[in-house]
Amino acid sequence: MRKKLTAVLLAATMLLTSGVTVFADRVDAVIDKPYLALGADLSPQEQMTVLSLLGLSDINVDDYDIISITNADEHEYLDKYLDASIIGTRALSSVLVVGKEAGNGIHVTTKNISYCTEGMYRNALLTAGIEDADITVAGPFSISGTAALVGAIKAYETMTGEEIDDENLDAANDELVLTGKLVEDIGDSEKAEDLMALVKQEVAENKLTSAEDIQNVVDQACDQLDIQLSEENQKQIAELMKKIEGLDLDVDKLKDQAKDLYQKLEDLDFHVDKESVGNFFTRIIDAIVNFFQGLFGK
Repeated sequence: MRKKLTAVLLAATMLLTSGVTVFADRVDAVIDKPYLALGADLSPQEQMTVLSLLGLSDINVDDYDIISITNADEHEYLDKYLDASIIGTRALSSVLVVGKEAGNGIHVTTKNISYCTEGMYRNALLTAGIEDADITVAGPFSISGTAALVGAIKAYETMTGEEIDDENLDAANDELVLTGKLVEDIGDSEKAEDLMALVKQEVAENKLTSAEDIQNVVDQACDQLDIQLSEENQKQIAELMKKIEGLDLDVDKLKDQAKDLYQKLEDLDFHVDKESVGNFFTRIIDAIVNFFQGLFGK
């Protein structure tokens, strides 16, 4: 099924000019023909609208490999995270991905996308491991845009010739959806995006795995960003962060790919409880010692 999806999306949403080097660590990866991924259920008029929003209204579509993103593709990856009413029954969102030189970072623009914000896409794409690309997501009218993330990730796979690990793809989709829920609960998309980025950075940088350490990071981030979270929100963030910690993300790359975001977060008075993190194994040893002391002390 994965091979079928890869073939169907075929680099979902790339428009790369001939001879452009795609990524710094893959200098030989060059795209010789541009690609465009469109929602499979667009009517001819809707397709014209999307092309116009993507700045492609004057193109000759015969010069492009046009790939379809289907509603089935969307459901395959998002059913366990999103209600079917949000995913919908028609794939309408389309994506344009332009590979850039090293140092460009990830930049996302959305047009007629109601559920997924630009920051949500960028954070999730960073979790997936995508680098140095300008990405535009568009719909013919106001739509959720949930299909676009899958398309963008598949675009990266085709550009580089390397598959994104299932774990990264799952975590990226999870992050996109959870951030959307936080936006609804918090009522501020920027704060929700900042919260997710900040917690992700600290968890990855400090290799936090225990519920206590992750909770400490979440609490501090909420204090700094003036956010009130429900217990359910906190639980979902902790579960996502356990996935993300297992991905072994490169924090320097995160900061390099989203400089404006992480430079802003650096201004926060934020720190990880190093003693708590460093004493993870000490706590285990202490627990064992206390057990035997209690056992033989009777």
